[in-house]
Amino acid sequence: MESTMSTLDPAALAAALDDVHRAGMPGLFAEVRDGDETWQGAAGVADLDTGRPATADLRHRVGSITKTFTAAAVLRLVEHGAVGLDTPIGRYLPALVPGARGDAVTVRMLLSHTSGLAEYLPHAYPSLRAFPAIGGTTPDSLVDHRHTRFDRTELIALGVAAPAVGTPGGAPGVYSNTNYLLLCALIEHVTGGSAEEYITAEVIERAGLRDTSLPTGATIDAPHSRLYESWFGMFDPPRDFSEYDMSWVGPAASLVSTVADLNRFFGLLLAGRIVAPSSLAEMQRAGPVISFEGTTIDYGLGLHRFEMPGRGTFWGHDGTVWGGGAITMTSADGRRQLAVAVNLTRPNPLGADGRPGPHPLDTALPALYRTLCGA
Repeated sequence: MESTMSTLDPAALAAALDDVHRAGMPGLFAEVRDGDETWQGAAGVADLDTGRPATADLRHRVGSITKTFTAAAVLRLVEHGAVGLDTPIGRYLPALVPGARGDAVTVRMLLSHTSGLAEYLPHAYPSLRAFPAIGGTTPDSLVDHRHTRFDRTELIALGVAAPAVGTPGGAPGVYSNTNYLLLCALIEHVTGGSAEEYITAEVIERAGLRDTSLPTGATIDAPHSRLYESWFGMFDPPRDFSEYDMSWVGPAASLVSTVADLNRFFGLLLAGRIVAPSSLAEMQRAGPVISFEGTTIDYGLGLHRFEMPGRGTFWGHDGTVWGGGAITMTSADGRRQLAVAVNLTRPNPLGADGRPGPHPLDTALPALYRTLCGA
């Protein structure tokens, strides 16, 4: 366990990390900020084979936290007058979203997951075709596509061709990576460069993040944790997917970052220093969206709203990739921040009904978040 000086009750924070490790998480690491004070800590191991300990400075794939970065980049284009927030996507990308749907789905709807466009992933990964009926899936495709180089346009086409999951602008929305790959295509159409380049220049570098990147290869070129995927007990023991071609999600969920950089970025964003205050207000106009897990979340334009008992409203995002997860939250007043990274995903075993059963981490992780946010 490691920590820096803090008045944040480091013993309680460290104990909360240890509780998650004891509940079955191989390794995790976190940073908490409260005003001018910062605490960092880690528990468990970053590599089960070598026993290398987890440390708070490790790089990590942070999954859909990437979407906040992508959303901020799109809002920057809106501020420059290059994109209209309520302009139909068909005016920009008629070949990707043709006809009446292209006329009905706006940029705002893509950002807020209210477009009605379906998730492409079960169509790109055949063994996940039964998703969200977990008991009807197998993880074979996860192995088969470890080094597959997906074409972004083809992934978008799969989502657009799939049966709609709602009407454009309807509530609740349905979370879909198709929306954010379309936003990446929009960035490229408007700027003439890659989405990765624009997000890097306008968001990552603007925020002064030194340990954050959008790699286009399969490896993390810095010290990092291994990423262990269980897929509901179908990988036993969990399999390491830390080397993986991330073109299956691209700048919708491919970001590599650190817990310190995540806190820095969200602190600046929510202070109106990455996008203009008027753009931030649009990002915080949240409504109901059905998550991958089937729960209803409050979602704005690339931002989650979390209500933490005893602490009020926090803003941020969470994310998972194969084997890794992360969450970051910043209080509405900007004072309290937390970022956590974990290196095991989907450990819940399937019950006889084919649904994920309980796991000790179901209790330990929410308790950790409550402790870190100061509840």
